[in-house]
Amino acid sequence: MIDKLMQKMTFIIISIILVIPVFHVYAQENDVTVNVESLKVRSGPGLTYNVIGTVEQDDKLTVIGKENDWLQINYGETNGWVASWYTKSEAIEITNKQIVSKVNKLNVRKEPSLSSAVIGQLQEGNQFIALKSEGEWIEIAFNDQKGWVHSEYVSIVDQTKEEQPKTEVTSSGDMFVVSVDILNVRAKPDLSSRKIGQVEKNQAFEILEKDHNWVQIKLKNGKKGWVYSFYGNFAEQPKSSVQSATSNESIKILYNGTNLRSDSATSSEVVARVDAGETFTVIEKINDWYKIELADKTTAFVASWVVSTNDSAPITSEKPKESRKKGTLNGLTLVIDAGHGGNDRGTTGALGTDEKDITLLTAELLSTKLKSAGANVIMTRESDVYVDLRKRVSISHQNAADAFISLHYDAIENNSVRGLTTYYMYDYQKELASYVHKELSDMVSLKDRGTQPGNYLILRENKQKAILIELGYLSNANEERQVTTEKYREQATHGIYNGIINYFDDQLEK
Repeated sequence: MIDKLMQKMTFIIISIILVIPVFHVYAQENDVTVNVESLKVRSGPGLTYNVIGTVEQDDKLTVIGKENDWLQINYGETNGWVASWYTKSEAIEITNKQIVSKVNKLNVRKEPSLSSAVIGQLQEGNQFIALKSEGEWIEIAFNDQKGWVHSEYVSIVDQTKEEQPKTEVTSSGDMFVVSVDILNVRAKPDLSSRKIGQVEKNQAFEILEKDHNWVQIKLKNGKKGWVYSFYGNFAEQPKSSVQSATSNESIKILYNGTNLRSDSATSSEVVARVDAGETFTVIEKINDWYKIELADKTTAFVASWVVSTNDSAPITSEKPKESRKKGTLNGLTLVIDAGHGGNDRGTTGALGTDEKDITLLTAELLSTKLKSAGANVIMTRESDVYVDLRKRVSISHQNAADAFISLHYDAIENNSVRGLTTYYMYDYQKELASYVHKELSDMVSLKDRGTQPGNYLILRENKQKAILIELGYLSNANEERQVTTEKYREQATHGIYNGIINYFDDQLEK
């Protein structure tokens, strides 16, 4: 009798525990609302899957899974997939919590979306106050701004008086490094304030104070002034930005026509041009530049990405082959090049779109897809910074890239021209171009301009399999409207992804 009573009590206790609701920071995070008039439900996570039905505006959907930008939902008596960019999640306020970054270089974005602009980065261990959650995103108080981080890469902890998160800019680095050729320094944190000086690209300054998107720095003449933070990057205090050369250290020029300059910046005067194979003695290394001695005992500067050093490993495209199954990219290194950046805006569309902005958004989305297939993906730039073309090629060489994909959007004076084109330079690049372009043109509705030889530096100087894709004409207003949407980027990157998969699958049979 006692045993039966105990069993009954145990059952009641377990039942109570099971029905007690457990409250998380992300209450209702599995509910999203449709924010378009009609949204197609597909059988799988992509635009190529069959449509199995539709849901209407303001319908609430229960999310049971996620793959990249696609949500798996309960749909009637079965499951289906919808594009996340056509839905919205209810924002849930968070109180007395903070996030702790679990990784280095975690992007903080302006909006809760992978396609939103990056406004900064967190390092592992950085702590910031959590404000609210929306789906898989968390809004944080970040350097006197608000930004969003993906919940997968952070931990949620209680906010305590003893452990208040730091929101000063120094949490992302205590130095400000200029990323444009010339940047005005102002007396106050305001564009209307008087100019008190100028600083140049690659110069680094200690950060004294921060006011929203402005940072106060101390100039070499001792004056203090304010610069706009979007024209630079935050970095940790270097032990020394100038490194003395070791005895007999030398560099070898990698390319014909390499510029030697009067100072350590691409904007400085060209004092000489030299060819591949020439060697020079290094006096010192300053950031990404070598100060070298010339034959007449004068000095000049050369960029590190156009030379090899006597202690660097030789450039090679030969790598040990790893076992790889069809449909995956395991063991492959892919370099994704977001065209332009920083003071190089690229083309500006008929409606005002800057090419540099959408190439980065496209590259980030493509990178996510390729990583999910197992590839080691390297981005030539991950924010709005200028990267020299030869440095982009050097990244391809130094990482022995299996493929180098450069993403661009086109423009021409004739605003009626439209369509997409894939360029290659050499025969060893042509096959990759053909595979990628076929799948890309199948996925998007733009005019197909085919694959063509293109005498571009990043193709011409690239020893790896490299292609350059022009993803539509920004000079055509109608095409600009189409190619700047999230839907187009999803279609285009899915096509490029399929082409890369098919190309490397074919290589397994050779």
